[in-house]
Amino acid sequence: MKRIAAVLMLSVACGCSTTPRYDRAYGEAVRQARLNMTIDPQAGSNPDQVAGIDGKAALESVRRYGDSFKAPPPVVNVINIGGGIGSNTK
Repeated sequence: MKRIAAVLMLSVACGCSTTPRYDRAYGEAVRQARLNMTIDPQAGSNPDQVAGIDGKAALESVRRYGDSFKAPPPVVNVINIGGGIGSNTK
């Protein structure tokens, strides 16, 4: 009976082992992907203004973008097998 208990305790102890190699690198792929997508990590500490679009134009572009989802886009017939419609071939 003592041997069975010892074997059971040993198997339980082996099941509780930690994986320090995997735990140390956990999330590394996400951190590396975030770093790869960041152009300038110190951009927040730069006091210079961003050159490009002004506030009024940016606001209007955001409004237009939002309005583009209110109505579906017009349906366009793209099936043109043979090129007979609108072509100048004779």
